[in-house]
Amino acid sequence: MFPGVGTLIDAAAIAGGASVGSLAGHRMPQRVRDALTDALAIVIAVLGGLNVVSLTNPDLKRAVGAGGATLVLTGALVVGTVIGAGLHIEGRLEVLGAWMQKKLTRDEAPGARASFIEGFVSTSLVVGIGPLAILGPLSEGLGQGMEQLVVKGAIDGCLCVAFAASLGWGVAAAALTVLVVQESITAIGATVGSFLSGAEIAAITAVGGILLLGIALRLLSIKHVAVGNMLPAVVFGPLIVWIVTLFR
Repeated sequence: MFPGVGTLIDAAAIAGGASVGSLAGHRMPQRVRDALTDALAIVIAVLGGLNVVSLTNPDLKRAVGAGGATLVLTGALVVGTVIGAGLHIEGRLEVLGAWMQKKLTRDEAPGARASFIEGFVSTSLVVGIGPLAILGPLSEGLGQGMEQLVVKGAIDGCLCVAFAASLGWGVAAAALTVLVVQESITAIGATVGSFLSGAEIAAITAVGGILLLGIALRLLSIKHVAVGNMLPAVVFGPLIVWIVTLFR
């Protein structure tokens, strides 16, 4: 198998699950679709909470000190969000979603447009920021196999069935996001080699957990958290850990 095939499997699962959900969703009452979205949001919140527990990771504690893990998380989110908001990442994702909706569908109704954009943005964030979205393609790039991405594909496919039943075809467009992001990470892994320590992986996982909690809040319509603007925090988490270890 060539490097990158795991991401192709993942993207195919996303597109396939979204197709099933979109076709079946029109036959579901709105209350059922709303209930599915709420149920998935709760699952995502649970996954986010479990990821945040990585703050107690022994490697991370040794690297930054007993009380340093929370400071690393806070620093990564503050710096990452400031940069992300300055670059207006969330808005750019929405513009991209609107452009894809115009190119891929013929439905010009305002409600359909908003649903497509929300499906594309939310699904792109859900399937593109978790630990497996980073560690899976990185592991494949390092020649350690694609098993993590196959597991991720199975999870993403099931999630997208439910998402698309509520939000429509915008969910399928997230497969393009996954292809671009994960194939890029695979290429980095194949080029650079193993460079992440256990502490840095824990930082990525914890930051990703916070972002997943933000997605859950927006899917539950509690608050429209601009999670897209927080995405740079995923990079700053391990970067801050690396800087701290240089001076310890």
